[in-house]
Amino acid sequence: MPDSLPTGTSPARTGGLPEREQLRAFIENAPGRIGKREISREFGLGPEHRQALRAMLREMALDGTLAPAGARRFRVSDRLPESAVVQVTGTDADGDPIARPVQWDGDGPSPTVFMHPELRGRAALAPGERVVARLRRVGPGRYEGRTLRRLTDAPVQIVGLFRALGDTDPAAAAPARFRPAGRLTPADRRARAEWVIPMGEDDDAPDNEIVIAIPLPQSGPGLHPARIIQRLGPQGDARTISMVAVAMHGIPHVFGQEALAQARAARGVSPDGRTDLRDVPLVTIDGADARDFDDAIYAEPDGDGFRITVAIADVAWYVHPGSALDREARLRGNSVYFPDRVIPMLPEELSNGWCSLRPGEDRGCIFVDMHIAADGAVSGARFGRGIMRSAARLTYEQVQAARDGAPDTTMLSLPDGLLDSLFGAWECLSRARARRGTLDLDMPERQVHLDDAGLIESIHPRIRLDSHRLVEEFMIAANVAAARFLEGRHVPCLYRIHAPPTPERLESLRRTLDMMGISLPPVGGLRAADLDRVLREVSSSDQAPLVNELVLRAQNQAEYSPDPIGHFGLSLPAYAHFTSPIRRYADLLTHRALLVAAKLESGSAPDHTELETTGQAITQTERRAAQAERETLERYAATWLQARVGTVMDAHISGLSRFGIFTVLDATGTSALLPMSALPEDQWHHDEKTQTLSARDATMVFRPGQALRVRIEEACAIRGTVLLALPDTLPPRRRRRP
Repeated sequence: MPDSLPTGTSPARTGGLPEREQLRAFIENAPGRIGKREISREFGLGPEHRQALRAMLREMALDGTLAPAGARRFRVSDRLPESAVVQVTGTDADGDPIARPVQWDGDGPSPTVFMHPELRGRAALAPGERVVARLRRVGPGRYEGRTLRRLTDAPVQIVGLFRALGDTDPAAAAPARFRPAGRLTPADRRARAEWVIPMGEDDDAPDNEIVIAIPLPQSGPGLHPARIIQRLGPQGDARTISMVAVAMHGIPHVFGQEALAQARAARGVSPDGRTDLRDVPLVTIDGADARDFDDAIYAEPDGDGFRITVAIADVAWYVHPGSALDREARLRGNSVYFPDRVIPMLPEELSNGWCSLRPGEDRGCIFVDMHIAADGAVSGARFGRGIMRSAARLTYEQVQAARDGAPDTTMLSLPDGLLDSLFGAWECLSRARARRGTLDLDMPERQVHLDDAGLIESIHPRIRLDSHRLVEEFMIAANVAAARFLEGRHVPCLYRIHAPPTPERLESLRRTLDMMGISLPPVGGLRAADLDRVLREVSSSDQAPLVNELVLRAQNQAEYSPDPIGHFGLSLPAYAHFTSPIRRYADLLTHRALLVAAKLESGSAPDHTELETTGQAITQTERRAAQAERETLERYAATWLQARVGTVMDAHISGLSRFGIFTVLDATGTSALLPMSALPEDQWHHDEKTQTLSARDATMVFRPGQALRVRIEEACAIRGTVLLALPDTLPPRRRRRP
């Protein structure tokens, strides 16, 4: 307990039992967890008040005002107020909405609010909608809610699969005027109920079409009605899949006319006032399917190390603060990448045109020259505005093949020694990285290949080559140099920050790894290097995928902030994104700050408040993009697996729960569920402490990381879900799935 308690948090000591509100205020504002002794000391209570105080505390705990906090200790309850803003997160099997409070500062997960159906004549609430609700507590962490006022400006859209009414559907027997056109299965996994599409509200959509709908007013019992407002395409077309995520997450994908006009009016830059780099053999290295090239690199020997140049497309020359292009770029925050398309941050005339460092074409750039010592130390960073001409557009595979002794004609046309200098500088930078002790997670990316008809040809992990690592280290060095340059000149910018994991997460990770026979140092002194050591220890074992996943889950998410708190994963005190202004708005802001700091442009940098607001906004757009890309890959995988139902595949266990086993399919990296109902008939016990699921007679035990042979039982393309069975078990009774 604290040695002293704050004064001024409650009325002066009265020597009498305090009012309930006085007691609540004291417990809320006092540090630590409060018991009867601290309360008695604060309010001057004596032994004669002991029984009455005990009764008051019991009453306040029973009605939810206070919550127990250990032995005879209390804290203010996390009970919600009588009314609050809630957001619908899903629906139950009857279609009734389930919500969560928008603001939640309590311990643990936020309470669940079960919303009453809307009054007759009002459209049903759909996932994503926000309302002010009157709340009534019905149990720990559970509330009933009634809508007082809707806050969503426009009707929430429902993205899903339309199934036209079939002859076997019970509704087909209804009189014509009551017969629906079909049903809509939402793509959102959290929505458990279907919607009904009344006759005349189907927009002539055929059966098995992916559509967007809006809720309609309810006129009677049964499924909630909705109207189709847009058709995205047939479910079987793989090119429709990405548009599901675009629609569900509200990702802007159509540019305004003013922004398009500004992009079309863009022209090449003049060399006047720029450093001429056209004789420097800068090269771009990207994926084989890349269309926008915003960074180019060069290296040459310099004393005991190397001099490197990183040149980045001069997007700031074309996108001016406050312009229509700038507003569109900030709204998007970043480009979004899908297997069949890119939703760009900038119009194609810029992203694939004047801002793309195409080989043999003059392009404006902002560059940084740096000296890399043999031990990887970076010095002498110099920023400038230049004009360049890329010597070659290279792919990672080309560069790696040349490094391995099989150069093609493009690689042979480059200056002698360039490839050796690039890899030599990378090796120096890698030494510095190893000395810092960074976190190098091995989370394989999945790559979806489509044929010319838009059908899925294959899904496989993307191989990480040394050529990938080379470019990554050059970009990190340039980003660090940008952050240091701006810090040294006291010019504010948006930093890329990554806070250390919380002690609670690290302790949970340490306990889990300990059960797997892997040790971690005490949480208090744990560094990124300690986590990376664990990853290296298991890198060649079956435990590697699970351990990487566990370490990733323990991390805080990186974000953008004007406050340079450092980057835990990279073990860097200051880091700013500078190298991808075509696809990230944060990098464009860094370019503008650098131009001001280097006195290459006049003007003032944004203030702290403006940067903070922008940082929060683009952090959210980045997370939106990551979720959309992840969900799209899951839908592509489920679509591919639909044609492989009944196939036996290899998998490994990623997690266990009382309702099933979470797995990852080795062939595709797809998350899939082996439900408890698919296990051999027995009594199963889930032990959270040991992270095991064991049969009653202990003849079968499942553990995280364990390899499994599984059978694909169901694959739902619209939701991206996959259900499994064990190969030697009988197929369960099939459920109807869209």
